[in-house]
Parts: sequence; structure tokens; C-alpha cells
Amino acid sequence: MSNPYNPQSENAIEPSGVSRERNEPAAVQPQSGAAAPKRAKRPIRTLRPKPPSNVKKTAPLGLKEKIGLVLGAIVFLVPLLVDIPNLGEPGERMLAIFLLAIVFWITEPIPLTATAVLVIGLEVLLVSTGSPFDPTSGDPSQAEHVAKYSEYFATLANPTIILFMGGFMIAEGAEKFSLDRNLAAVMLKPFPEKARLTTLGLMLITALLSMFMSNTATTATMFTVVIPILAALPKGRARAGVALSIPLAANVGGIGTPVGTPPNAIAVGALAAQGIHVSFGQWMMMAVPFMLVVLFLSWLFLSAVFIPRDAVIHIEMTSQWNKTPKAVLFYIIAGSTILLWMTESLHGISSNVVGFLPVVALLCLKVMSGEDIKSIDWPVLWLVAGGIAMGEGIGNTGLDQFLVNSVPWDSLGAVLIVALLGFVGFAIANVISHSASANLLVPLAVSLAVSLGDSVDTVTVACAVAIACSLGMSLPISTPPNAIAYATGEISVKQMALLGMVVGTAATVTLVFALPQLWALMGFVS
Repeated sequence: MSNPYNPQSENAIEPSGVSRERNEPAAVQPQSGAAAPKRAKRPIRTLRPKPPSNVKKTAPLGLKEKIGLVLGAIVFLVPLLVDIPNLGEPGERMLAIFLLAIVFWITEPIPLTATAVLVIGLEVLLVSTGSPFDPTSGDPSQAEHVAKYSEYFATLANPTIILFMGGFMIAEGAEKFSLDRNLAAVMLKPFPEKARLTTLGLMLITALLSMFMSNTATTATMFTVVIPILAALPKGRARAGVALSIPLAANVGGIGTPVGTPPNAIAVGALAAQGIHVSFGQWMMMAVPFMLVVLFLSWLFLSAVFIPRDAVIHIEMTSQWNKTPKAVLFYIIAGSTILLWMTESLHGISSNVVGFLPVVALLCLKVMSGEDIKSIDWPVLWLVAGGIAMGEGIGNTGLDQFLVNSVPWDSLGAVLIVALLGFVGFAIANVISHSASANLLVPLAVSLAVSLGDSVDTVTVACAVAIACSLGMSLPISTPPNAIAYATGEISVKQMALLGMVVGTAATVTLVFALPQLWALMGFVS
């Protein structure tokens, strides 16, 4: 395309006074003594550059988003304008922020990450020492409920965020050096061509990868393997069963480690804010057995309902390992990091500290670059930070005590409290994102457990609620892995809902009624 500002261009604009139209014949010079003919004045034409084609137009808000904005404004203003008995000014302001976050995370008039950042900003402006509006309203007795503004800003660099960053760096490197695909190729070799057993292999590989990679990235990676498999199967239930196995395994597999999915990180961060440390290995010992049981039972149900006994799958995958010096360094660093995470109880180095080591090593050794840093899922990190800040705000302002006193929690007993919070988490996680549901429930659950004292174990409540939020997977909108699977066109909403509700409900029942007793029996919780 010719450049309008290039003088050599045929459409170039020449300087005023010397320019003439390129296609206009040159003016005939008048003869001596003859009057020079008058030349008609032409208007000066200017170029009007078109707007850049790469500028994306903002999509107009839908009805749900508009309702969310209006409802959010209402629930935010009510606690600020109406005096609430037994709740101080900082608590009323925090309640306004909490209700606004609930509405925004459910209706999404602004992105989830934006809501998380908004929570932090409002806490700084309304309930911290940095507030331009006196959070105590002149009441000295409320000063203890006003935290330093730096506490809320610090959630953006919370140790849990650093832990997650290390996990994201390893995930990015695994994709960059094709480690994920090579592992999948190697691990599929032991499984025969029978469709049911091959599906089991795919689910185990997906779950393993999802323990250390984001659920979304794992699902996208595995579908590059699965798409050719789907094409080789006859259209029908078998295809749907294989396609459903990937998001199910990704969602369930993420339960296994603190870095597997954002709800886990939110729970670890909320516990850390209360001075309760859950190590990487402790989380795995609590969650991995449950994850494997759910995965196996899901496979049995999936096979019985969707995959015929005589169905056959032919897979031809070869591993082509990257043996460049950078790739080898990455393998060593990633393997060492995971090993240190799993052996925290032996060496005593915090998993948060270990999580920062691969970031430093990979960048300093030039294994990964600034461009790789850009690819990290930063919105998730900010979302987790918003959840941690929410928990701190609820605790600092006394809102947790108010909520405890508003409901006779003591009369419910520990089992019913865990069951109630777990089922609420599972229910809402089916209709909003897992991260958003965990951001709403986990900080509240942790603050509630701390307020109740010895009547309920805080670690049990936090872990149960976080895991329950990961079990909501009945709809395409429930979680990105579901959306990716649904986009293949091989799955109906009815089929996804059937699998998600059966597996999710059964797993949640086991989680809230059986697992706490098992954890206590094994000494993982008090």
C-alpha cells in the first residue's frame, strides 16, 4: 500500500504553492506581452486517515450486565446510608464492598479481575488508614477495626501470589518446550486401544498436568491430542464421552495442589492471613487421594453411560523431546521446583519461597524471557489477590463477628457448617466462575471458622469450601475447560449437565460428610 506521506508515492501531497495534480497537464507558459490566463482555484484536499482497523469496539452491555450495575449500586449504598445495629462504621463500609463484589462477580458488568481490583481500591479508600473519609466517623472505639492501607496493597504481592506465579512460569515453560505434549505421548503408551482404557489414560494425564498447570491451558493442550481421536470415532455418545473426559479431569485434577486452581490458592492465602500455614505437601496429602477416587468413579460413570465396551481408539503419538541447552535447564529447574514443593516437610523451605525460585532461575539463566512473563495469566493473580484482600477486610472491620452473631452457627455443629458452606460453594460455582465463587465464600468461611473457635476446624472449612468450588462443572459457563470442550461441537448441554451434576453432587457429599473425619483421623487437621 502506498504511503501518503512518501513524496515518491503517486498519491503524495506536495508542498503548498508548488503542487499540482499529477494528472493535470502542465500550464502553458504565456507568450511575452500576453496576459497570463487566470487559473481556477481548487480547494486544498487533505488526507483523512481512517481509524486503525485493530481497535476493538467495546461490546454493549447486555441486560444481565445492566441489571448488575444498577443492583450493585443499590446494595453498595444501602449499608452506607442505613445504620445497621451492632455493626460499626468500618463494618458497614466493608459490608457495602462485600455486597457489591457479590453482585459484580455474579452478573459480570465488568471483568472479574476488575472487580477484584475494585475491592482492593475500595478497601483502601473506605476502611483503611489511607481513607480520605474517616472510617471511624469520630468514634475512637472503632480504630481497632481500621487497618493500614499497606495491608490491602500488600495482597498484590502476597506470598500466595508468588507461589502461583512460580506455577504459571513452569506451565508456560512446559508449553514453550513441548514438555506437556511429550509427557502425554509417553504416558499414553501403556494404555491399550480399547476406548474405555484409553479414556482412563487421557483422564489421568490431564489430571496430572492440571495439578501444576492451569485447568484452561491443560484442557487446550489435551484437546490437540484428542481432536484426531474424536475424528476417528463414530459420531455419537462415544465421541461425547471422550470429549467430556478432558474438562472433567482438568477440573478434578486441579484440586490436587495449591497451584492447581485459583480456589486452592485463595484458601491457602486466607489461612495464611489468619496465621495458619498449609504446606504444599499437606495440601496434596489431603486432596490427592480424594481427587483420584473422584477421577476413577467419574471414569466408571462416563464409560457406562457414554462409551460402548467394544469401542476402539487408535492413537499414534510420538515424543520428540527438545534437547537444546535451554530446554534441558528448564527440565531440571521445573523438576527441582516440584520436588522441593512436595518435600517441604523435610527441608523446611516454604512453598511460597520455592515458588519464586523458578521465576528467578529461568529469567537469570535466559531460559525464559520478558515475552514469556507477558504470557503469564496475570488476571488470575489479580483475582486471587482480590479474594485475599476480601478476607482481610472482613476480618479487620469486624464484619466476621457481625455475621457470626447474626446466625446461630453454634447450634448447627461443625458437620452442618461444613456441609452448608460446601453445598453453597458447589451450587454457585456451576453458574459463576470457580475463582469468583471461591473469592466470595472462602474468606467468609475462614473468618467464620476463626470466630467460632474450637467448635469447627478452620483448615477443614477452608479446604472443603475451596474444593467444593472446583466441583461445579455442570454447564459450559461453569468453567473455561467446559467451554473449550463444548466448542468442539461434540457435546450437548444436556450431556454435560448430566455428568457434571452426578459427579459434582456425589463428590461434594463425600467431601463435606466423609473427608473432614478422615482428615482428622489421619492427623492432617485438628
